[in-house]
Order: sequence, then structure tokens, then C-alpha cells
Amino acid sequence: MHRVFVSYHHANDQWAKDCLVKWAEENEVFIDGSVDTGDIPDEWPDQKIREQIRDEYLRDTTVTILLVGEETMSRKHIDWEIYSSMYDGKINKKSGIIVIYLPSVQDKAAVHIGHGEKEKKLIHPTINNWFTINTREDCIKNYPFLPDRIIDNLLEPNSHISILKWKELTPIGLRELIDYSYNDRVNASYNLSRPMKRKNG
Repeated sequence: MHRVFVSYHHANDQWAKDCLVKWAEENEVFIDGSVDTGDIPDEWPDQKIREQIRDEYLRDTTVTILLVGEETMSRKHIDWEIYSSMYDGKINKKSGIIVIYLPSVQDKAAVHIGHGEKEKKLIHPTINNWFTINTREDCIKNYPFLPDRIIDNLLEPNSHISILKWKELTPIGLRELIDYSYNDRVNASYNLSRPMKRKNG
């Protein structure tokens, strides 16, 4: 099993993180490697923040799961964790990224395939009407509530980011998706041009 970092809005979505980790343990889906990153000073320079998160808090994890609820996109610590997951640190390298829409927002958003036909067949076997996203406006329309940094990277052809819904979770499906993300992370090409968030909102 792979060690996974779970990024989420602590005030709103702690229940989801706890539920996911308990379910993952019971079904041998992943090992939780999450550590709270809430004590990093805002005034630190970007380089120091991302090195601290990548090399200390995300240490030994190779896949990051982002849980998306109604206020996830506005949280600075989530942006820092996503950036650091995409960043090749001195000690730990970039991670694969999986996004899971939580029940409060899952019916308002589309899914996204990061690993080709094998993922379609395994995770979304009943979906037939696939479409291609070409513009930022299309991303925002079809993937509401996502942090800007994830939107930036959905437009990158080799970011290998997958998006699924809470109601689609199965032990076999998520275990395989984590494995796909782990294998593709080395060749993932992430857009890190956006400055790191300095405040919530």
C-alpha cells in the first residue's frame, strides 16, 4: 500500500477525512501519512513554506488526495499543500494528485480522467458521454469549488490529475487509482506559476 497525504478544510470537512482514513484502513486501500500543516507562519517566503511542507509534512507520501467541499478553494493551507505536493523537493519528490468531491458538492461537478482508458473502465464504467475541456472557463463551469491551482493543472495535458465523487468510492477503485497516480507522478508535468495564497478567501 502507498502512503497518502490527505488535504482538506479542517473546520468543515474533518468528518470526511476521518471517515476516509477509517474506511481505507478497514479495506487496506492506503496508509495515512497526513500531518497537520497549520502551524507554518504566513510571513515565511514561498520557498521556505514549500520546502517545509514537502520535506517535513508530506515526507514519505507519494500521492495526495484532496477532499473538496464548499469552502476548500478559499483556504491558503490547502493551496500550500497542493503546491508542495506538485513540487520536487530536495528530499521528497512530487506526488500524484487525486481529487474527491464531497457529498455537499459532488452533484454539481463533473469527473476528470488523469490516467486514460483503464481509469474510465475501472472508476466510471457507466459513463458514456465524455467530453474534452479546452479552456479555463470550461474548467470553472464543469469543476466548481476547485482551488485555482487544480484548475490551472487540469489544462496541462500531462498533469495526470483524477477527479471523482465521494459516492463513487470503492476499495478496489481507489486502491488502483492511487497506484496509477503513484506510477504516473514521475512524469507528471505541473503548472506551478501561480503565486502561493497568502490569505484565506
